[in-house]
Amino acid sequence: MPPSVEVAPDLSGLIELSRIAHLDLKPVILRVQTDLFVQAANRDKSDIESFASLAGGLIPIVDEETAAIVAEKLAPFADTPQSVLATLAARGGRVRDIVLETAVTLSPALIDAALLDGADLGSAMAGRPGLPRAVVAELAQRGDPAIDRALAGNLAITLRSDSARHLVGRGRADPDLAGLLLARPDLAADDLAPLYLHADPIRRDAIREAIAATAALRPCPPPPRDLGAMLLGLSAAHDVPGFIAALSDGLGLPANFLRAAPDPGSRYDLLTLCLRAADLHEEEAVYVFLTLDEAVSRSAERVFELVRLFRTTDRPAARDLLSAILDRPLRERTATADAHQPHHAPDTGKVRASAVERPAARTTLPGRARKSS
Repeated sequence: MPPSVEVAPDLSGLIELSRIAHLDLKPVILRVQTDLFVQAANRDKSDIESFASLAGGLIPIVDEETAAIVAEKLAPFADTPQSVLATLAARGGRVRDIVLETAVTLSPALIDAALLDGADLGSAMAGRPGLPRAVVAELAQRGDPAIDRALAGNLAITLRSDSARHLVGRGRADPDLAGLLLARPDLAADDLAPLYLHADPIRRDAIREAIAATAALRPCPPPPRDLGAMLLGLSAAHDVPGFIAALSDGLGLPANFLRAAPDPGSRYDLLTLCLRAADLHEEEAVYVFLTLDEAVSRSAERVFELVRLFRTTDRPAARDLLSAILDRPLRERTATADAHQPHHAPDTGKVRASAVERPAARTTLPGRARKSS
């Protein structure tokens, strides 16, 4: 006879009590069976299946206090079937939080059950150290803001490449999530490039250095030839919409690219990266800072900050930073009518030297009209 049968408890008393009218024994039976399951020396497959069937039927209909007591015993117990934990989590509230905080394993079915009531799971998830990599990946793919912030703030786990990429991508539009990710010690600086505009000055410097190290290894196509002159003219005319349109068209950016900035103050940081990517000289960039927007030109400190950003970011790094921030590649140079044509190619006609106009070495900065006295 199996040991579990030899030591089986005498439940005749419960059977007698069950015959008393108006006496609900379901909570008692569930608690007794839970204790027997946890304390058993051995559990074979049939024992586990029997308990799962019994508990699965009783958990949804017992009172909250009983369900919480059962959850405290079953969640940290490794042999508890995931179906039982999912049933407990589906009750929501305190019972769900107990399961999420103490369960040995969080299966997808358990997570789905916990999300049934649409509650904020951030507090429950943030306290779980050592989440398995598969669970972290499963949670990171869900796109739930509360779960994202809980994972980002959980320093007891390691965010692997795929999970980090999902979270960082969504952090572009979520300042709170971005702040949590930027504070993590396990994420490399180049992985945080999409969050550059959310970062503090020290973190920005580290991101730029990391991006510059890899950007220098790739070709950096030149911008459109007349883009600089066009931008200077529009800045001199204080034509902000036209300036933004010309910049976005020249670099292949979306027309509303400035919306990627988390606040009005960081829009000029984004604009400065664009000027660097457009290959303007420093004096040309300073001219833009002093003429395009009076709010910026009135603050010498702000102009100095923008000039420092321009100076410390080379053009390849600026292009890669923009691509990361905006989540799209910048336009490569395309062939145009004035593009280089080889003079001695077999199928190319000879071009007279007089027919080729030599462009100016560099655009002259617009001058300001002097007022006559």
